[in-house]
Amino acid sequence: MEQQGYKKLRVYGYAHELVKMVYRATESFPKSELFGLISQMRRAAVSVVANIIEGHARGSRRELRQFLFIANGSLVELEYYCELALDLGYLSKEQFAQLDEKRRMVGSLVGAFIRTLKSKT
Repeated sequence: MEQQGYKKLRVYGYAHELVKMVYRATESFPKSELFGLISQMRRAAVSVVANIIEGHARGSRRELRQFLFIANGSLVELEYYCELALDLGYLSKEQFAQLDEKRRMVGSLVGAFIRTLKSKT
């Protein structure tokens, strides 16, 4: 079956993978972080995808760009949370590197999408 709507977007696929990686990585965090760092990391990752989807659904390039800027902000927020989790020993260096690589990839795709929309206006 052919994918439709936002699921066709390459950035959506990578961002969705990032969310799943964040959920897996935070499963081993201390339970005391359930309403702290675990929640914040998961919310930031989900926010990236949610803003891509909502922006795409709006139907205007201007609004899509605005939602992509918000998604980018959530990526930066996630960057800090990952650094903190590494410093606290909740993430291994390998886990951090994998998350950071995927986060950077999503950031590059979001940035490219923003530039494409800007050039078409």
